[in-house]
Amino acid sequence: MEYFDIIDKSGNIIGKATRKECHSNTSLAHRVVHILVFNSKGELFLQKRSSDKDIQPGKWDTSVGGHLNLGECFDDAVYRELKEELGIEAEVKHLYDYWMHSPVETEYVRTYMCIYDGEIKFDPVEIDDGRFWSIDEIEKNLGRGIFTPNFEQEFDQWKKAIKGQA
Repeated sequence: MEYFDIIDKSGNIIGKATRKECHSNTSLAHRVVHILVFNSKGELFLQKRSSDKDIQPGKWDTSVGGHLNLGECFDDAVYRELKEELGIEAEVKHLYDYWMHSPVETEYVRTYMCIYDGEIKFDPVEIDDGRFWSIDEIEKNLGRGIFTPNFEQEFDQWKKAIKGQA
């Protein structure tokens, strides 16, 4: 059974709960990393979430997104998730943190970015498909139901944060 650390409003670990409990109770706030993987052309790699996922199956989403393991720090989780989901190793830069509230869960998200032009070997258990998208292509498809609500909610925030960096 998979467990996540539960945190308070200040980010302090106050307990643990199962993945299922965290994804069905908004009072069980837990920690997540997102990594935006750009290529040198400024295109963003998006993953199409596995149709077997419990949250937002089959939707296009952030390049990498994953929960922290029990007792894990953000800096370890970001490199672990990048390797697990896309099979890559790259230097990352921290962009910002934010709280994500949905009808079923509450997450504290730390978002990073990297620039990567090598081969990507995504995990077929986690991801059904993946490819690089231009920012214009993403903007044209917002609000059409193909992206996760969290990705669309975060879009303007990361677009401002990466301006001139990717």
